[in-house]
This record gives sequence, C-alpha cells and structure tokens, in this order.
Amino acid sequence: MNMMIEGLAGAGHEVKVLAVNSYKYHIDPASIATDYRLKTGIELIDIDLKIKPVDAFLNLFTGRSYHIERFISETFRKKLNEVLKNNIFDIIQLETLFMSPYLESLRQNSKAKIVLRAHNIEHLIWERVAGETRNPFKRWYLNHLAVTLKNYEHSVLRKFDGIAAITPNDAGYFKEVLSPQSEVLSPKSEVVMRHASRVTPVIDIPFGVDLETYPFNPEKVEFPSLFTIGAMNWMPNEEGVRWFLYNVWPDVARQFPCLKYYLAGREMPAWMKDLKLPNVVVLGEVEDARDFMTSKSIMIVPLFSGSGIRIKIIEGMATGKTIISTSLGAEGINCTNRENILIANIPCEFFEMISICVSDEERCKQIGKNGRELINTTYNRNIIIKKLISFYQLLMG
Repeated sequence: MNMMIEGLAGAGHEVKVLAVNSYKYHIDPASIATDYRLKTGIELIDIDLKIKPVDAFLNLFTGRSYHIERFISETFRKKLNEVLKNNIFDIIQLETLFMSPYLESLRQNSKAKIVLRAHNIEHLIWERVAGETRNPFKRWYLNHLAVTLKNYEHSVLRKFDGIAAITPNDAGYFKEVLSPQSEVLSPKSEVVMRHASRVTPVIDIPFGVDLETYPFNPEKVEFPSLFTIGAMNWMPNEEGVRWFLYNVWPDVARQFPCLKYYLAGREMPAWMKDLKLPNVVVLGEVEDARDFMTSKSIMIVPLFSGSGIRIKIIEGMATGKTIISTSLGAEGINCTNRENILIANIPCEFFEMISICVSDEERCKQIGKNGRELINTTYNRNIIIKKLISFYQLLMG
C-alpha cells in the first residue's frame, strides 16, 4: 500500500489515507513522521479484529463471511463519511476486499470512481490452507470460512468501477468470475470484462520497488547462509516454516554442518521461539528488514498456501538474494526457474537447490543478480505507478 501512496504522491497527485489500526500491526499515530502525515493526511481508526469465539460460533448460522464481518465498524464508517463530506475525490481505492462493506457509504457520499485493490483472491488462501490441514474439524471450519468468503467475494466484485489485481493470474480469475460471456484483452494488459450491460475494467498492477532504496553489495554477505523473513502470525508462513524445518532442514544440516538458517519476523509463535534445532538461529522481529536481507545470501520461501504475490520475494530479489521457493510461492511473479529463481516443491528438491547454491557461489550470485534485473525491468515502482494512473484515467473517461 505504501508503494502506491509514495508513488502517487511522488507523481504529483494528492493522496489521502484512512486506515484501520489493528492489534496485529498497531501504530502509534505520534510515531509517524510529520512530513508523511502532511503528504498523506493519514488518519488511523482502531478496529478490534481479534477473533471472538462466541461471535465466530454464532456466525456459523448466518451464512455471512466472518472474515468480512470483523471489519465492520460504525466508528470507521462515521470517520469515512466525515472525510467524504469534507473532500472531493476523483478515485477512491479500497485496499483489499475487507474494506468493501463501506461501498454503500462511498456511493452515498462521493461521486468518485471506486477501485478495488485486490491483494489476493481472498477465499483461495483459505481453500488452500484447509487443503493442507489434517485435523478434520479444523479443516471443516476453514472450508466453511472459505465458502462464505468466496460467496461474498463473488457477490461484491460487480459493485466496483474497476479492479486492480496484483497479478495477471488474479486478473484472469476476476475476468472469469465477472464475464462468463465475453472478454477483451488489450495490448496493455488491461482485461475488459463484460457481463450483461455492465463493463468492469480490470488491470494487473504488481508490487513494485524503487531499486535505489534497496542496497546491493554481494561482497558484504554471509555466504553461505539461509534465511526466511515474514510475519509469522500469517498461517501460510508459519506452516511453511514448520514444514521446512522438519522435512528439509535435518538432511541439509547433516550435509552442511556449518550452514546456518536464520528465522526473522514479527509475532513468532512460542514453538518457533523455543526451537533447539542445530544451526537454526531464531531472531524474531529484526530492526531493519532490508539490512537483514542484505546481510544473508539464500532466501527460503516454503509456501504451500496463499494467493496474490509474495512481496518478500520481490524485496529479496531487489537486494540480489538467491530465492528458493515453491511453485505456489512464486505464483504471480514473472520469473524463470534456474535463471532468476530456484523452484522446489518437495524435500529432495529443496535439498538439491540448497546444495547447488552452497556448492557453487558464483552461480548462486548470478541467479541473485538476474533476479535484481527482473525487478528493475518488470517490478520498477515508477513504471507500475504510470500504469496505475493510466488505469485511473480510463475509469474517469
């Protein structure tokens, strides 16, 4: 989100940010730099997103999505209406499906075009998590959450003036959902979807970076070293790390007894903090994620569920890291196996890819350099923002 905020402001546009302040990622407004507050007019509204067992149970009998219900707040709606009455906007962009309960307020109080920034195909995350879950009751409940979220997702998509998906695959999915009758693919990657008399433009706008802010110095790196970084309170991250530690790491540690595997990220569960595995270094939340990534050499992304695009892979490539990930982890990124990324889906493949990197430092570095070049040509923030602005202009006629 900040990539877009900074990019649009940098391109000379006025930007206003109204954001949920949740317990997971709570921010003290006073800690936000003054120049950023002036540039964005950012306001934060506290919403309690904690899962409440009684509400979750009662929700089973409503047919509504509990994921969505948790984001409905009269305090947030009141503040939103106040902002809309005091400002005139050309475009209002909702970040993620979970802001869509406020569509009615937006329509009533603004004539702006409303865009859904779809970070993921939200229900697909939970379908995949359920598919990886062995506990039958937990799997049943996760499938219930996925179904109700899917029903909501499909019902609300047509209410937007445009959809900015994060990957071409996601854009294609939205096309299929909204337009079973016909579609038109333009040379600029916009997918125009027709359903009955309504036309909904959709575009893929990936995550992008400003390479100048990502240091690249392959000589000042601990080689060889493995690392994973990410929010460990996101279930796909936690489950992926657990799988790697118990299915891959034992063989790797035996083959390379001096190799270290660093784990970094916020909200680490207790089992991860208490790990006593050989050469696994658990750091928890690091002070500067970019500095941490820069100091290590091989990034492990063992994801088997999720959707959208893995921002940490883009950031890792930007710092010249060699990435080893699953096919699903690399989903939505325009990368090529063994050229600018290494793909592994089963334990023996992860072992093979790690062995390649550890045994051939020059090849490992070259894959990292190729990944950085991919970011420069395909995931450059300036190019992406220009594409987004063109999409806005299309919506405004």
